Amino acid sequence: MTTVDPTPASLPAALADPVVPVRRSWIALIFAANLGVWMAFFTPIQVLLPQQVERIAPDHKEAMLAVVTGLGALAAVLANPLAGALSDRTCLRIGGREFGRRHVWTAGGAVLGALALLLLARQQTIAGVALGWVAAQVCFNAMLASLTAAIPDRVPVVQRGGVSGWVGIPQALGLVLGAVLVTALVSGTVPGYTAMALVVVLLSLPFALLTRDDPLPRAHRPPLRLRTLVASMWIDPRRHPDFAWAWITRFLVQIGNALGTLYLLYFLTDGVRYPDPEGGLLVLILLYTVGMMLTAVVAGVLSDRSGRRKVYVIVSGVVMAVAAVLLAVAPTWSMALVAAVLLGAGYGVYLSVDAALITEVLPRATDRAKDLGVINIANSAPQVLGPALSAPIVVHLGGYPTLYAVTAVVTLLGSALVLKIRGVR
Repeated sequence: MTTVDPTPASLPAALADPVVPVRRSWIALIFAANLGVWMAFFTPIQVLLPQQVERIAPDHKEAMLAVVTGLGALAAVLANPLAGALSDRTCLRIGGREFGRRHVWTAGGAVLGALALLLLARQQTIAGVALGWVAAQVCFNAMLASLTAAIPDRVPVVQRGGVSGWVGIPQALGLVLGAVLVTALVSGTVPGYTAMALVVVLLSLPFALLTRDDPLPRAHRPPLRLRTLVASMWIDPRRHPDFAWAWITRFLVQIGNALGTLYLLYFLTDGVRYPDPEGGLLVLILLYTVGMMLTAVVAGVLSDRSGRRKVYVIVSGVVMAVAAVLLAVAPTWSMALVAAVLLGAGYGVYLSVDAALITEVLPRATDRAKDLGVINIANSAPQVLGPALSAPIVVHLGGYPTLYAVTAVVTLLGSALVLKIRGVR
C-alpha cells in the first residue's frame, strides 16, 4: 500500500488514499487521453519516422532510424521520472484560484507535444528529425507521468485492476488506429504528423479540463533542490523491497515483450517465408490487439474482486511464454496467428493487474508520479536494449528459435519474481 509520513487525519485530498470509486465518465476520459498520447507515440515510430528518414537518407535509413528512435527512447527514460517529480511538487495559483498538480502537465504536454510534431514534420535533416522527436518524447512523457499518477491519485485500490485494464488498452489500440489513420485516411508525412498533433490535443484536453484535480497545499510540497531531486530518483531496495521487485518484474517482462515483437516482420519474411510479410504483420498486430482487449479489463476486474494480484501476473507470464515457445518450435503462419492471440491475451492480463499491483507498493504518496516515472524506466529501457539483445541472438546464436526460446525464459522469470513481493496478495 502507498505510505506517507503524515498521519492520515492530516493529509490533504491530493495525498490521501482515494476511497470513492471513479465513474464511467472519468474512465472514458482518461481512456481517451491515453489513446491520444499512445497514438502520438507509436504512429511516428511505426510509420512516419521511417518514411521521413528514408526520404532524407535513403542509403543509411536503418542506421539513421536507429539513432533517431534511440535518442527518443533515452529522452523518455530521463523525462518521465523528472516530469513526475516536478508534477509531485506543482502548486499552481492563477488569479487567486488554485489548480491541481497533474492536469497542467497533461494539458501542457499535449499542446507542446503537438507543436513539436508540427515542427518535426518540416525537418529536412536527420539532426532536425532527431531534435524534433526528442522534444516530442519529452512532452509526451510529461503527459504520461501525470496520467499514470491519476490512478493512485483518484482510483481506490479495489477498483484499480479494472481501471488499469481500460487504461492499458490504448497502448495496443493506439498503434492500430494510428497506422490506419496515416495510411488509409491521410497520406504523406506532413499530413500524418498534423493529424497526430490534432489527435493528441483533441483526445487529451477533455480529461484535463473536465475532471477533478486536487491542489497540493504549499505546506505539503516537497523541497525543490537539484541535488535532492536527483537523489530521489534512487529508491533504496533495502528500505522498499516490494517496489524494487515490482521494478525488476516489470523490466524482465518488458524485455521479453520487446524480444518477442521486435523482429516479427523479419520473422515472417525469413522464418515463416510468408508471401506478404507487411500484410501479415498487420494481421498479427490486429490479433494481438484483439487478444489484449479481450483480457485486460476482465482480468483487472476479477483481480479487484478477489483482492489477489500475483497469481494473475504469473498466469499472464505463462501464457506469453507459451506463445513464444510456439513460435520457436513451429515457425508457421497458422502458429503465428495462434501465438499473436495468446501473446496479446497474456499481455492484457499482465498490463492491467501489474499496473494495479505497482500502485500498491509505491513508497510515498508525496512522490507518486516520480516513483511511477521510475517504474516507467522499466518500460522504456527494454525498447533500447531489445535491439541490442535480439540482433546477436538471431545472427550468431541460433536464429529465431533461440530468440523466442529466450523470450519465453525471460518472461517466465519476470512473472515468477512477483512472488518476492510481500505486501500484495
